[in-house]
Amino acid sequence: MKTLQNLIGGRPADTRGDAFHEVVDPATGEAVARCPSGSPEDVRLAVDAAAEARPAWAALPAAERVARLTRWADAVAGHAAELAEIECREMGKPVALGTAFIGGAALALKAAVTEALDYPFEETIPGPDGGTTTILRTPVGVTAVIVPWNFLVPMTLGAIGPLLAAGNTVVLKPSERSPMSAVRLLELADLPPGVVNLVHGDSRAGVPLVADERVGLVHFTGSVEAGRQVGAETGGRLTRSVLELGGKDPVVVDAGVDPAATAAAVAFGAFANSGQICTSMERVYVHQDIAEAFIDALVDVAGTYTLGDGRDEATVLGPLVDQRQRDIVERHVADAVERGAKVRIGGETPEGRGFFYPATVLTDVDDSMLVMTEETFGPLAPVAVVSSFEEGLARAARTRFGLAATVYTDDPAHMAAARAIPAGVVWVNQWQGGGPERLYEPAGDSGMGATGSRAAYDAATRPVSIHTAPAPAPAEPPDESSH
Repeated sequence: MKTLQNLIGGRPADTRGDAFHEVVDPATGEAVARCPSGSPEDVRLAVDAAAEARPAWAALPAAERVARLTRWADAVAGHAAELAEIECREMGKPVALGTAFIGGAALALKAAVTEALDYPFEETIPGPDGGTTTILRTPVGVTAVIVPWNFLVPMTLGAIGPLLAAGNTVVLKPSERSPMSAVRLLELADLPPGVVNLVHGDSRAGVPLVADERVGLVHFTGSVEAGRQVGAETGGRLTRSVLELGGKDPVVVDAGVDPAATAAAVAFGAFANSGQICTSMERVYVHQDIAEAFIDALVDVAGTYTLGDGRDEATVLGPLVDQRQRDIVERHVADAVERGAKVRIGGETPEGRGFFYPATVLTDVDDSMLVMTEETFGPLAPVAVVSSFEEGLARAARTRFGLAATVYTDDPAHMAAARAIPAGVVWVNQWQGGGPERLYEPAGDSGMGATGSRAAYDAATRPVSIHTAPAPAPAEPPDESSH
């Protein structure tokens, strides 16, 4: 079984720590790699390398940085299936689904770094006094990117692209639950040594990385609890952080939409990647006029989400990442049933090895249940029937989270009303719609810090204003005729 190494200064490096853990294939329960648990010394060396590489990388013309990152995107696209196979082995995502998301992430990386060519790293504005103000946007320096296990390759690329294109260097810490894909991802990057460094580990690596005073920005995606700790640490030393945390994303289904077509869309939004997506549809509010037809169709579609190993082409629903995650799903379903919810399909843990759980539809749910209030991160679709579209919107907004929301409606007035949902992203009639132009900031417990499009470059740079006035005119000689 292979022992993973860090990547520091362009070279593989053994951990300076003395603890390791096994990476387990969730479809079989078998260990597939041995991963370092991290140490402060690992982090120090990685930040050293990033700091050393920073001046030369920042000095390159933006066009050259973009060209090198574009070549990386092309390499990722060419190895998308290979990367998806690795993701499947470490966290269970079906290979076909992973390949599609990684291919999309490669295209998004190209689009994101290309924005650097038009971003105003330097602009000069004339003043009314004959002077000028030049605004320089300089890289923040060494940055830390901490990514979760559920979409490691796409999330890494999404965070790292603008940081690198803007001239920063990076220390990447992948989730200890899915570190293998990060190793292969960086092997595909033809970048100068030290521009991107990889440190494995759990909090034994994450905590010292966030606390390192040389890190000018922390981009963290993960749990609310861990995000609060990151925010407290960076805030205490007045350092930037971009935090994308948990969600309990709602979907509101209006009366005028096609029940079967909408149910198929909601099933994908709720069950894709076994519900292990930050923006999964975790609460469904359907108008009473179409509720029966919608629920029947949703149950039918859920029945087509076949469980299995993600390397099998017949598999639609892979396993959950580990037993800990499946325990959460089981607890949320049990809580709902105890409080009166009905299981329409699924709801029972299958026998055998692996951490599988079936696509599950619950009805008769209310907003006191865990499945409607706490992030589940599993293949559940809890459906509440509402008497009006307005009630659906109101209940969708009744949450401490605010990552994303989806609305299905054919009513233009209701499309406009959907804008009032307090979330970073609101999709109308297309879950995961939009592209590189998307710009958002999570609300509530879902995080802070705007990201996407130009906002990613604003976060990655520090603006400096330089005002230049005309040189002082020489003093006029005194008028001697007045004496």
